[in-house]
Amino acid sequence: MNLPIQKLTILGSTGSIGVSTLDVLARHPQQFQVFALTAKQRVKELALQCQQFHPRYAVLGSQAAAEQLRTLVASDIEVLWGEEGLALVAAHEEVDTVMAAIVGAAGLLPTLAAVQAGKKVLLANKEALVMAGHLFMDEVVRAKATLLPIDSEHNAIFQCLPADYSGREKAGVRRLLLSASGGPFRTTPLSELAAMTPDQACAHPNWAMGRKISVDSATMMNKGLELIEASWLFAVDASDIDIVIHPQSIIHSLVEYKDGSVLAQLGNPDMRTPIAHALAWPERIESGVSSLDLIRIASLNFEAPDEQRFPALGLARAAATSRGDAPAALNAANEVAVEAFLNETIGFTRIAEVVDRVMQAWPLAEPRELAAVQEADKRARAMAQQVISQQVPTL
Repeated sequence: MNLPIQKLTILGSTGSIGVSTLDVLARHPQQFQVFALTAKQRVKELALQCQQFHPRYAVLGSQAAAEQLRTLVASDIEVLWGEEGLALVAAHEEVDTVMAAIVGAAGLLPTLAAVQAGKKVLLANKEALVMAGHLFMDEVVRAKATLLPIDSEHNAIFQCLPADYSGREKAGVRRLLLSASGGPFRTTPLSELAAMTPDQACAHPNWAMGRKISVDSATMMNKGLELIEASWLFAVDASDIDIVIHPQSIIHSLVEYKDGSVLAQLGNPDMRTPIAHALAWPERIESGVSSLDLIRIASLNFEAPDEQRFPALGLARAAATSRGDAPAALNAANEVAVEAFLNETIGFTRIAEVVDRVMQAWPLAEPRELAAVQEADKRARAMAQQVISQQVPTL
């Protein structure tokens, strides 16, 4: 198979998605060339990646980190820093494909820059759509960008939909089903949840992920954000998306059609599968993931999510239904609350309580430009900080 060489920028190359992406790229050196790598502050990790893949650009979050990196990499690698550096490598005319893997709201601007430049964007940053779904998707259409989902659930749905999918009704889709592992606390007694520690919350039973997304999996806010993302990606109402807990993480998501057919995408829980799929789409390449052994697995289990255990799901569904700037506020409040939990300022169950307090007081508006989304994000963060400051530390 002779695919044209793709030049890639990887936004967030030192995170779990970035590392998995580089693993896939290393298996296909004749098909892919790394153009730029970026990280927030992991200088040593980025330096090692630069030594192996020798990008033209490397970008860090601060000037101090960039100056440190300059002493560790080859002189012909141009080192940049900050939002301007990220935007430059995301939209550069030589770049074909951008892996958008920066976690959280920080990934919105560079991901949007890639879209506006008409790139092939591999979207692992769900917050871009959660915060600015309408504006983001409008730019995808205007710039004729190619948007391919990397989250295992959304990539699974993408694979289960017809190639010419242009809307639920036209395709005969009844509903989308997002699968969820249930995280590390799926069977933990409710009375013990408040005492769970950051290390316990980050000990995901199936996936190796960063700490923020691991906590989101433990609260199932991650699944709520994925619901919002799916509604924008596939142009469906939140009411047409169901969530099913599937502890084995073998079925990554499903699509139910009006005739009763249900199509599912199965595979081992390894992010290299959706990454390889999107990199080569519409072709297929080797990912390094082992074959699925259904005989060994033997059984697959399913259950409904318990919203008493996972109140974040209800908060996210309410935000998805309200739309406007509610999802942006939800995401911002959650990021602040998760950071406070990881810093041991609040307890585990307080995460959803903080988000709930912010959403109850949130004055819903319809953002018509990016600045309004950014302002909503800023206000929600301030509200969340105020709620946290009023609480007595529980850890």
